Amino acid sequence: MADRKRGRPAPETHTSVIADDWDSLDLTGHDHANVAFIDVDLTEATGEGAVFSECVFRGTRFNAARISDSAFLNCHFVRCSFFDATFTGCKLVGSVFDGCTFDLLKVRGGDWSFTDLSRANLNGATISEVRMREADLAGVRLVDASLRDVDLSGASLPRADLTRCDLRGSDLSSLEPLTVELRGAVVDLRQAMMIATALGLDVRPD
Repeated sequence: MADRKRGRPAPETHTSVIADDWDSLDLTGHDHANVAFIDVDLTEATGEGAVFSECVFRGTRFNAARISDSAFLNCHFVRCSFFDATFTGCKLVGSVFDGCTFDLLKVRGGDWSFTDLSRANLNGATISEVRMREADLAGVRLVDASLRDVDLSGASLPRADLTRCDLRGSDLSSLEPLTVELRGAVVDLRQAMMIATALGLDVRPD
């Protein structure tokens, strides 16, 4: 596979699964490494403890999937659909998302550090208690989304659209307010102080 996303090479794959119907499949215990999944239907797939290492998913449908405590490590997702998908306690460290759709995506817990979600449309997504350290979120759209208690330390957020996004409890230490859209975003008092300080305001008690 020769696909690249902003210079990061896609994993080398040795075997392929093409156009298989894995609808409603229980993925519990699945372990795949360096496999290309092309046009595979994983709609309403379930399971826990699955491991996918350095795999490529192209045109794969994860619609309404419910996956927990599983790992997708250094995987590439190209033009995949995650409509109404739920990931609970999953690890997606180092994975890249290119041209995917995420309508009604729900993510709770787990580790999505070093992921590349730049320019992704995550409008309306619900993401909570997730580690997203040093994730590439440049140009991401999170309009009307919920990003609660998320560790965004070191994340790249230039040109992100956070309009009306609920950011309470999240680590915004790497946020540069003048480079993102924050209109109507919901923040807690600690975050408000941090943003005000980043804007050069002199915040003082009465």
